[in-house]
Amino acid sequence: MNENKIVYDVDELNEEDVIKQAQSGCMRSFECLVKRYDRFVVSLAYSYIRNDDDVKDIYQEVFMRVYKSLSGFNFESKFSTWLYRITANVCLTHRSRRQKQYHTLLDTVVEQENSPEAMTDHYSPDKQLMDSEIPKHVQKAMNILSPNQRMVFLLRFIKGYKIKEIGEVMNISEGTVKNYLFTATERMRDKLRYLL
Repeated sequence: MNENKIVYDVDELNEEDVIKQAQSGCMRSFECLVKRYDRFVVSLAYSYIRNDDDVKDIYQEVFMRVYKSLSGFNFESKFSTWLYRITANVCLTHRSRRQKQYHTLLDTVVEQENSPEAMTDHYSPDKQLMDSEIPKHVQKAMNILSPNQRMVFLLRFIKGYKIKEIGEVMNISEGTVKNYLFTATERMRDKLRYLL
């Protein structure tokens, strides 16, 4: 990419113009895209793999792929959807390539269990001890999911994506998303039944 191709201040341009300038070789425009989306990439990677070193590797790989593939981006989908798909794929391949078992802490479960509504005057120390163990049990349960089930589960319940959005991100049909989600939810429910 060529730094000399900057025509406008990229911070003033809308996203489509920034992308077009980056596609034509403007390194500053590419850096602007990285800056706009780096938190998303880190957030998704960290939700999937809770290891700082691995998240850094994923972050670098995602933006290397974006750099190499940007010229092929044709605006048929939103840039964010295209980037999310790359990030999800890198997370999935990273996990299988490294053959590690990573665990995800479901913050929503912890928040629900520790919310004022969930607590009563009869909230015993035993119950508090059990609830403090919930994240560990959930992490273990997540280990039984396949990589695709895990990603769908994360995108739906941690990131709050809709079925259609998950399909776009992972480049799969809505029916496949629903199938992964149903299976993941059933497996998680069965694995965590003893906590109920």
